[in-house]
Amino acid sequence: MFGLSLISALSLGIAVLAGAAIPFQAATNAMIGRALGHPLWATVASLTVSVLMVLPVLLALRVPAPNLGAALQGPAWGWLGGVAGVIYVTAALMLTPRLGAGTFIAAVIAGQVIVSMLIDHYGWMGLPVRPVTWVRLAGIVLILGGMAMVAVAGSAVRDGAVQVGAERTTRCIPNVDTAQA
Repeated sequence: MFGLSLISALSLGIAVLAGAAIPFQAATNAMIGRALGHPLWATVASLTVSVLMVLPVLLALRVPAPNLGAALQGPAWGWLGGVAGVIYVTAALMLTPRLGAGTFIAAVIAGQVIVSMLIDHYGWMGLPVRPVTWVRLAGIVLILGGMAMVAVAGSAVRDGAVQVGAERTTRCIPNVDTAQA
């Protein structure tokens, strides 16, 4: 797979599977937000479920207690992961119903890649420096173009029409209740 080792290929596959779960998280959190009456309650519910899911795994693997002293001695930015999680979960549950899962996730991926490239280039957060090259910049341009295409196509479908060639047609999706056999 493009000169990747088996471990790298497996790692990429696991990352793709992890990424595949994210649209489901956005959609389910949006539903929970509506049911609970406010998006921030859905954020609390989502993060609570996350804690409840990881605790049994920690116990089953007999992971030692965390070294809070060492964590508190680390850089302050080390705690921003929790802040980022709240921002992401809240944005996902508020924006996915408006934008659609595809458009929201395309925008998230674009933001992740752009900021990740900056982190790599400058070696922020203790990561090794990986300079931005013209090939990596071209990748960002392609990702932004893909995001724009997903967003434009998604808004056309959301508005009830899809452009087909030069003509505008109404999108028809049969309703299960009214579809004829």
